[in-house]
Amino acid sequence: MQFKVPQFLDIEDKIFGPFTFRQFIYLAGGAGLSFVLYRLLGFWWGFIPIAILAGFSLALAFYKPNNKPFIFMLEAAFKYMIQDKLYIWKNPKTKMPATAMGAGKITELRNNSYGNTGEMKLSGDKLRDLAWSLDVLDLNKGGREIGQGKNKPE
Repeated sequence: MQFKVPQFLDIEDKIFGPFTFRQFIYLAGGAGLSFVLYRLLGFWWGFIPIAILAGFSLALAFYKPNNKPFIFMLEAAFKYMIQDKLYIWKNPKTKMPATAMGAGKITELRNNSYGNTGEMKLSGDKLRDLAWSLDVLDLNKGGREIGQGKNKPE
């Protein structure tokens, strides 16, 4: 027995003439709010707010950047504004071009990227080994090693 596979699932149905339900709601809401502004402010005082509101409702109904509805762009902008941001400061002395410094200073910066603070820079392998040793065995808490079923004697 053969079944028909549905196609064109991403296309919305045209319910109100040439408009989809969503487009009709955006346009009707924009027209209704524009009428309220016209009645409250009059034509001359309300012209600019009505034009802004009409443009916004038209953008919601018809504008599709990158073939996505405009409401998705507004949602992403809102989420970006309210989320926490991470600012990372990069030390500018490690980015100086070779012509601005002598050759001795370049090798000094390569050997000790933290200056004269005495801190040791961890390579990726040392950091991975340290993380593995912390995950596998915690001697201070009497934990278990991975792969063994009983606690180690103290």
